Amino acid sequence: MARGRVVVEVEVRPTESLDKVLAAVKSIIDIEDYHIEEVGRSRLLVAVAPLEGLWRLHRLLREQRILDAARSVLKRGAGEGRIVFYLHKQAATRGKISFVGGDQESPLGAIRVTIEHPEPERVIDWLAPPTVMGRPLWEHDIPD
Repeated sequence: MARGRVVVEVEVRPTESLDKVLAAVKSIIDIEDYHIEEVGRSRLLVAVAPLEGLWRLHRLLREQRILDAARSVLKRGAGEGRIVFYLHKQAATRGKISFVGGDQESPLGAIRVTIEHPEPERVIDWLAPPTVMGRPLWEHDIPD
């Protein structure tokens, strides 16, 4: 089993259905568990998954042919032992990947994804390897 984990945080606004927001998250990441935190008048869905929960995202990045864009976003969000990026919540309801710069760029809020792993570069190379003419230069196994 991989050493990393994924933490997903997304605001569920009063006008939104928790089931639909949860379904949007699950269309991108295979979560293992979740809980709801009350934040003012809103709720915050906090979900966790092992690194293997990113296989769906891995596949979608290739199907949508957005590896270069994904690699750029992941590299910008990489830090010491983690990678943080944001996904458009409405796009996720349709099973599509659309990166946003933060919570303010999505009218209903964004899905915040934090990948915790001691070697973020290995995770990036697995999820979104560099490409030449749209084809990945390599396909690595999921990091352990």
